[in-house]
Amino acid sequence: MQRILIVEDEVKVANAVKMGLEENGFEVEVAYDGRMGKSLAASHDYDLVILDLNLPHHNGYEICEVIRRRNNKVPVIMLTALGGMDDKMQAFELGADDYLVKPFDFRELLARIRVFLKRAGAEVAPVNRHKLVVADLEIDRERKEVSRNGKKIALTAKEFQLLELLALHKGKVISKVTIAEKVWNIDFDTGTNVIEVYMNFLRKKIDKDHEQKLLHTKTGMGYYLSEED
Repeated sequence: MQRILIVEDEVKVANAVKMGLEENGFEVEVAYDGRMGKSLAASHDYDLVILDLNLPHHNGYEICEVIRRRNNKVPVIMLTALGGMDDKMQAFELGADDYLVKPFDFRELLARIRVFLKRAGAEVAPVNRHKLVVADLEIDRERKEVSRNGKKIALTAKEFQLLELLALHKGKVISKVTIAEKVWNIDFDTGTNVIEVYMNFLRKKIDKDHEQKLLHTKTGMGYYLSEED
């Protein structure tokens, strides 16, 4: 699995790109300011770096220099609102491989990432995006069907979306805020228990008749799907 570092201080942008890349089979780490980005870039190895320019503490140019001193081959894609020619020229002079101006289409970013990883010699593993498997649970994303141990389970549309979201991020805790945005397309309302209700629905259908429990709660943080407690 290829490791990608995102250095981006716009939290919504960073999290949206992170989620999109994880859905496509990449391992992603995010730094939300220049200090953290510089530290990670100087001490960890990544297959590709996505780098904003306007960052607190250290800007993208400084971080690009750090990356190039440590590794002259890792692809660096600048993802920034600064679209001036001088900005682009400075980025390329410091060693950036590509420059994408916000707002951008995620599909274009993903295509560029795949191109640079192939050029760098990284083999991008194909991802079966139509079927998700966790232990004996299978989710067919095309047919919208779910089965466990070969037995089909009937889910409502929202139950399926919730389970699919958790399966796409297997083993990772998904917050109620993210669930509300991705499944219900709304901002999370702390006064409602709709997410807890739907998680209970899922547990009854997915886990109730099985000794091995797959749906788990991280108290105060969110929910996750995993074959391990």
